[in-house]
Amino acid sequence: MKFVRYGTKGAEKPGVIDQGGMVRDLSQIVGDIAGEVLVADQLDRLKTLDLSDLPLVEGTPQEDLRLGACVGGVGKFICIGLNYADHAAEAKLDLPKEPIIFNKWTSAISGPDDDVEIPRGAEKTDWEVELGIVIGTGGRYFSTEEAIDHVAGFCVVNDVSERDFQLNRGGTWDKGKGHDTFGPLGPWMVTKDEIADPANLGLWLEVDGTRYQDGTTANLIFDVPTLVSYCSQFMSLQPGDVISTGTPAGVGMGLKPPVYLQGGETMRLGIDGLGVQTQKVVRA
Repeated sequence: MKFVRYGTKGAEKPGVIDQGGMVRDLSQIVGDIAGEVLVADQLDRLKTLDLSDLPLVEGTPQEDLRLGACVGGVGKFICIGLNYADHAAEAKLDLPKEPIIFNKWTSAISGPDDDVEIPRGAEKTDWEVELGIVIGTGGRYFSTEEAIDHVAGFCVVNDVSERDFQLNRGGTWDKGKGHDTFGPLGPWMVTKDEIADPANLGLWLEVDGTRYQDGTTANLIFDVPTLVSYCSQFMSLQPGDVISTGTPAGVGMGLKPPVYLQGGETMRLGIDGLGVQTQKVVRA
């Protein structure tokens, strides 16, 4: 199933995409696509619904119907750094021996097609298309073998980054990762049963029609089960937490000369089976 949250900012309603690509309203069945709704037995219950019985929402999603972030009430927005060898090489950094974990603040989360804002004083705002993992059943200390049982589904993430803040403002990546609008999620959360192999998905990103990133999750250094298991050794994972798994080569920082967002550009990015995001870049 493909779950969405639709409507105006701050007042999104839960929905699901039907076979015709339209949104069906779920608000009489669940309060939000969030929290305990994402636990395995609750998702199984939703999968038994006859979507044709649900109210049809007026408008075409991502055209005249706004979609919000595909998951609501996210408790933790966990990111993995340098998880593609080609990206580590363009960043001139050694391959990590263990996953590198950092955070995006949940206030960075936005809809898949909402504007992305360049912060005040920013000089090096950059893009990163990434596969997002949405946690379903929570817990901690998962083995690699059982980790996938704790995944509700997957989504597209743009891990927007301000490189000057990230690298030159005191040594923590979080400063360059958590600005408002720096975490578009969606357009939908696709349940894991619809993704045959999360380790074999094409992902790409374009700015003003120029394709800068064109990779595959087959090149992840640490795969989905490894990342979920690893994160659970250091924190409890709860329903609706998001893990963004890293980006392939082609970020603006790695180009020669570097290319950064200035305002006025349009970013488009997508992942096989998970949909496409489109964002206008604006200045704060």
